[in-house]
Amino acid sequence: MGAQITNDWHAWIGREDVRHDHVEASAVKRWLATLDRAAPADGSVPQAYHWCLCLPDAPTAILGADGHPVREDSDDSFLPPIPLPRRMWAASKVEFIAPLRPGQSVMRSSRVVSITEKQGGTGKLVFAEIAHETHGDGTLAVREIQSIVFREPAPAGAPAAPPPPGAGDFDPSSWDVHRTLVPSEALLFRYSALTFNSHRIHYDLPYATQEEGYRGLVVHGPLTATLLLDLAQRRFGDNAVRRFDFRGTSPAICGEELHLVLRGGDDAVEIGAFARDGRQVMAALAAV
Repeated sequence: MGAQITNDWHAWIGREDVRHDHVEASAVKRWLATLDRAAPADGSVPQAYHWCLCLPDAPTAILGADGHPVREDSDDSFLPPIPLPRRMWAASKVEFIAPLRPGQSVMRSSRVVSITEKQGGTGKLVFAEIAHETHGDGTLAVREIQSIVFREPAPAGAPAAPPPPGAGDFDPSSWDVHRTLVPSEALLFRYSALTFNSHRIHYDLPYATQEEGYRGLVVHGPLTATLLLDLAQRRFGDNAVRRFDFRGTSPAICGEELHLVLRGGDDAVEIGAFARDGRQVMAALAAV
């Protein structure tokens, strides 16, 4: 993969996609049930639910081997045919401007901001940055810059990722809030259903381990981010976060203990997710 392909990708910069949806009370209820949490007292929709709206609706017939829609070199393709098979949601910068509410009509506009090729420790990487704006009944509710990374296949014989848990234990003593949970297969299945996400690393164990080189089923990045926002809600109240920037640092594995922690306040809230042995899974900064 060289400069010629990168130049071809320039044609995708600025491409836009507009989708419409509704905030259905019954769907919000299922989202709340998935996370074992109560609805906000004021009847608004909790933060992070916007990731369940205006979803891609590609027919099953055009899904690729990984469960994502096949990327094509066509005028109808939102993202270019990047020839790297592994894909993950790497990071987002989110601004919460107004709460969504059940019954609202929703419009989300998306635009390709940049496509950048880099060389990482595991090989070539391509980052695509997507700008989203989500409106509820015509009012801007959420603004987000999302980073998606495409990666080369796992090298033959490479150790499974992430490494097996070490001997250490995560120490939450320096954090203000600490919650522990074990993401289950049922939680991953429900979140995939809520977000219409058919990426096989979240439900197909042989594919996740044998084809993509993971040590088990992978917890969705936005699910981990949703759990961190839920932790902030427990600390500061419903819809209190106005800015939330997160970055995935290592995969969280289904069935393994996950530590969610938070400290600070106002414009300097630090939130994180860690494995049992202290390996960081996600780092986030927020303002409330």
